[in-house]
Amino acid sequence: MSATRLLVLGVVRMFGRAHGYQVRRELLSWSADKWANVQPGSIYHALKKMTTEALLEKVKAEPGDAGPDRVAYQLTEDGEQEFQVLMARSLSEPDSGYPQLCAAVGLLPALPRAHAIRLLRRRLVQFETEERRSTLQLTANDGGRPHVAELFRLWAGIAGAGREWVTALIDRLEAGEYVMAGDPAPGNQI
Repeated sequence: MSATRLLVLGVVRMFGRAHGYQVRRELLSWSADKWANVQPGSIYHALKKMTTEALLEKVKAEPGDAGPDRVAYQLTEDGEQEFQVLMARSLSEPDSGYPQLCAAVGLLPALPRAHAIRLLRRRLVQFETEERRSTLQLTANDGGRPHVAELFRLWAGIAGAGREWVTALIDRLEAGEYVMAGDPAPGNQI
């Protein structure tokens, strides 16, 4: 799975409808070109591809500033379903990769709070498991090649940092930080 696919769906969803330049500008403001290698060409390619897959649909063209009219896109029902599936995988499955996790974290407020916490708890279990596995490998390597032990220390450290981060994020979500999908509107809270 590509982080670009999730990011483009998420940004179009966030705006309700968006044209390619708007998606590009938003993702550049997130520095997605650096951590997810999202380039302008990949954004426009994703918009076209997901339109042919019926995940996005073209809506009326918007006048361009000085050039041709811009085609705007919005999610279809299938696009919404794909977005939800990609978010769930990116937050909860360790093989989804770092760029996909980053994309999902950037789009986290699109999920209901309880659902986001459930997905993050799955990720937490995986970080804990990887940290334990790496620590056991380090112990089993006792007397083995010392430089190989550094790999196990690295993996344990990365997993430990991930565990600490996701635990703190879950705590923040449980404490009510961030406005999430389905939260009561400000001023309507009792």
